[in-house]
Amino acid sequence: MKFMVTWRTHADKRQAVFNAFSQMTAEDDKRDMGDKIRLIGRWHDLSQFSGVAICECDDALAVASWALNWNNVLDLQTVVVLDDEEARAVGRNKLAAAAQVKPAPIAN
Repeated sequence: MKFMVTWRTHADKRQAVFNAFSQMTAEDDKRDMGDKIRLIGRWHDLSQFSGVAICECDDALAVASWALNWNNVLDLQTVVVLDDEEARAVGRNKLAAAAQVKPAPIAN
C-alpha cells in the first residue's frame, strides 16, 4: 500500500523541528521509519513549515508508529493513495461490476 503523509509543524516548534530534521542522516531516517517503510519521496514547504511524503508499506501499524514519532511537534494526516495504474484498475473493476447488474423489474 502507498500512503500520503502530510504535515504542518506546530508554530511554537518550528525552530526545534528545523534544527532536528536538518541534522538527520539517511541512517537516522531509516531508524525513524523502521524497516517496513519504503520512502518514495518527501517534499517540504519551508515557508509554511509543512510538507508531504509518499511511502510504501504493507503494515499500517508501522506507518502509524512512524507518524507518532513526530506527533508532539507536527500535525499529521495519513491516507492511503493509489497510483494511476491502481486507480484505473479500480475503475475498470467498478465498470465491469456495474455492467453485470440487471435492472430490477418494476411492478405497476
